Amino acid sequence: MEFHLGRLIDHVHLRVSDLEASRRFYRAVLKAVGREFSSESPKHFACDELWVDRADGPVSRIHLAFQARDREAVQAFHAAALANGGRDNGEPGERSYHPGYYAAFAFDPDGHNIEAVFHGPAERSSESVVVRAKA
Repeated sequence: MEFHLGRLIDHVHLRVSDLEASRRFYRAVLKAVGREFSSESPKHFACDELWVDRADGPVSRIHLAFQARDREAVQAFHAAALANGGRDNGEPGERSYHPGYYAAFAFDPDGHNIEAVFHGPAERSSESVVVRAKA
């Protein structure tokens, strides 16, 4: 098995009330930022460092920001979110956090504040860090 680190976050575990609604939402918004599920089952789904399953108790309440490769990916994220059960929490645009901060926000089906952000043109030393289990 192979993992990629440094592309999204270390890991975040979301507990949601409606796994299938969340599965549709996250599949669409992750595709918009160039990612796809790395694993899924009837009881969960995951993408890189994000793990989502159904809550047995209260759902999580967090703010989560995904890295976007450009402004177009931020715009695609926002459109995908709204078309797949998300609610607007800030249309794509420049933010005052720092020069070049371009982001969009949407609430997922459980009310988590999900963001896609592009920090401006930059060169990465690597797309990700690849981690493989030792044989």
